[in-house]
Amino acid sequence: MKRNKTQSAGLLAEGDVNLSALRRAWEAESIGPRTRPVLERDARYFLHQSLSTPCLNALARAEGVYIEDVEGRRYMDFHGNSAHQVGYGHPHVVAAVKRQLDTLPFSPRRYTNSAAVELAGRLADSAPDPLGKVLFAPGGALAIGMALKLARIATGRHKTLSLWDSFHGASLDAISIGGEALFRRDIGPLLPGTEHAPPCDPRDCRFGCGGSCNARCAEYIEYVLDKEEDVAAVVIETVRSTDVQVPPRSYYEIVRRACDRHGTLLILDEIPICLGRTGRMFAFEHYGIVPDMVVLGKGLGGAVFPIAALLARADLDVAADRALGHYTHEKSSLGCAAALATLEVVAQERLIERAATLGRWLLERLARTKARHAAVGDVRGIGLLVAIEIVDPASGKPAPQLAERLLYACLSKGLSFKIGQGNVVTLAPPLVISEDELERAVGIVDDALREVTSA
Repeated sequence: MKRNKTQSAGLLAEGDVNLSALRRAWEAESIGPRTRPVLERDARYFLHQSLSTPCLNALARAEGVYIEDVEGRRYMDFHGNSAHQVGYGHPHVVAAVKRQLDTLPFSPRRYTNSAAVELAGRLADSAPDPLGKVLFAPGGALAIGMALKLARIATGRHKTLSLWDSFHGASLDAISIGGEALFRRDIGPLLPGTEHAPPCDPRDCRFGCGGSCNARCAEYIEYVLDKEEDVAAVVIETVRSTDVQVPPRSYYEIVRRACDRHGTLLILDEIPICLGRTGRMFAFEHYGIVPDMVVLGKGLGGAVFPIAALLARADLDVAADRALGHYTHEKSSLGCAAALATLEVVAQERLIERAATLGRWLLERLARTKARHAAVGDVRGIGLLVAIEIVDPASGKPAPQLAERLLYACLSKGLSFKIGQGNVVTLAPPLVISEDELERAVGIVDDALREVTSA
């Protein structure tokens, strides 16, 4: 399916925008007297930017799968900025951070601490060989930056090849390799040597895939590497989480072989999908390949503390005389304590297996929803990361306005999620969600679809 001009211009991209008439109409109807002063002060003091300020609402609490606004209304959160794999306020994570606050609230750079060392070892041990070395950073975009610097040092090259429509963070280096127009538009010169290729996206395929990826897009990456001999790294989101594009196994087999042949490093971005969201610890495990580096983030801090990690091949430990990160909170004792506790929750509560099982159920249930609603053009997913593509019932073309109306209808019924790529409802619930809560969420989507398509 071709994207409409609004999407092409980048106005509807990585998430639902905060500049639309539908947003203003929903706020006029839904924002109460206790909330409005908070939003007005927020808008007064924060620089305005698309996707966030002015904000949608004001929150007072978060627990489990729920967020609660200052008016006392609760919403199941299927958005969570992809940081809430273990839910909000998990007692095991909160207790670990409180213990660390009592003993080592901050660990200055040049020193290490037990939590940091243990977390690094836990991540290295959980990853397949040859991934065995770790660096931490306060956020995913910073970890992407470390990966880019390491690739340059290790290969002696500076070029990268990444994908259009990708998102790797909002910093200047991350938007240079990213492919979202909303972040790149009119910013000025970006990093040199950041080549781009078409993404694996059957909705908007340039290679005649006919709606099911034939891996020709991976062959194009191979073609570019044949022509551009000096590419340091190929950087790809293992699964594009903004609209849940799940490549076939052959895609990564081709890319891995091409990188090996050209001495190009393969960097996989799993910042939003790490820790079992796809039904495996690492999403690349679905594909039978191992990258040269993988970047984790968001959910690693248990929706309590910001922390990200770069995992790299052990033989890429070649920058002892350089500073790849050098961040003030690089080995944050609090962040590492939160991450360790998060990994323990994932293991003890078998959340990886749970994501795989509930994800299959959710896809089956939404397939029945699709059969009832002509506005659902596609349902796809992997683990507890699922997309519902909203289309015009008459033409079958992407319907961003209808998707946005669905968003606000669901919010009014107690379900929060994100719109990706303009017309894709992205459902990413906490992995601790119960079967009953998941059933109720699907019911809300079903009812809201009926409401917005009959209006």
